Amino acid sequence: MKKLIIGAGLAAAGIATLCGVLVFSLLTVIFGGGSTAEAKPPPPIPGVSPVLLKAYQQAVEGAAKTLPNCRGLRWQILAGIGQIESNNAAGHAISEAGDVTPPIIGPALDGSGAGGNTTPVYDTDQGVWDHDSRYDHAVGVLQFIPSSFRAYSRDGNNDSIKDPHNVFDNAASAVVHLCGTTAKDFSTPEALRQALYGYNRSWSYVSKVTEAISAFDVAAPADTGKPSIGGSTNGALIVAAAMKKIGTPYSWGGGNASGPSTGICCSPGGSDGRKVAGFDCSGLTTYAAAQVGITLPRTAAAQGLLNQQIPASSGLRALLPGDLVFFGFITGSRTGIHHVGIYIGNGQMVNAPRPGTKVRVEPVWSDGYAGAVRLA
Repeated sequence: MKKLIIGAGLAAAGIATLCGVLVFSLLTVIFGGGSTAEAKPPPPIPGVSPVLLKAYQQAVEGAAKTLPNCRGLRWQILAGIGQIESNNAAGHAISEAGDVTPPIIGPALDGSGAGGNTTPVYDTDQGVWDHDSRYDHAVGVLQFIPSSFRAYSRDGNNDSIKDPHNVFDNAASAVVHLCGTTAKDFSTPEALRQALYGYNRSWSYVSKVTEAISAFDVAAPADTGKPSIGGSTNGALIVAAAMKKIGTPYSWGGGNASGPSTGICCSPGGSDGRKVAGFDCSGLTTYAAAQVGITLPRTAAAQGLLNQQIPASSGLRALLPGDLVFFGFITGSRTGIHHVGIYIGNGQMVNAPRPGTKVRVEPVWSDGYAGAVRLA
């Protein structure tokens, strides 16, 4: 069975349309931590957790060693597939071992048209992976039909288990699927397109994935070994101030230089901040900056116009802890900025996402990333 257009349809894919997990210790996210890989890891990428990025990289490195006829493969290709299939597991926690919680399970392939499927695909895994003993569902960050995963599966994290809900296994298996049995050079655009078509037989799907791959190529500029823009003396203190507010409720219009406060009415979704004491996105940044004596304008749009701007094209490697990261309606553009967070390092930010949530740490969003501002 060839793979069909599925997509997990995660609600988190729409988060960046609002003014807004993996939680690391402050020292780890600022100064680094964790095990060292044989090869230098890619830079932090908006919207992709460090563990998932590591899984993609290891899968590519494994292909270079075990599939010598499969050339030109790079992690951006897997990230592009992951972006279209599951928004790269946005809204799901990924453990250091690569296990995804809750598991990513696509709609039932019952022929109803969900996810583009019009032909029923009856159960092949007895519901073990997709929790459905009647119909199959695509599973995992790169959305394998169970029968396809069984055919291509690899143990990507060397735990003697092949699990589609583990990102290391899922990524390693996707590489085998993409490479196939014939020689390929993914640096050739047509070879890449044909391999993507073999992964999911839709030219519309191929176009969407290649666009996502191009976006990840832009997000990972050449590594100079140093941030491209100078450092910030107050960054660690700004991060520390914001991190102390993790768990504080979101309040539309809430928060100021002194701390949480009730907000105003009403958000585009009708949330009344007057009933909640907390922060909205720019209220949190206003508070954190005030703790080091920096006065910010109150709205995300105004904060995005400050000096010391870092363009989105510089990627996350250009950022330092304490930088403000902005999101707009057009990725890479400061037009229509509607959200701001605080970069804490390692591809993560602390922010107040949207009504109904609390201040939290999560990967920098890829959708609508508009660049950053370094505070003096």
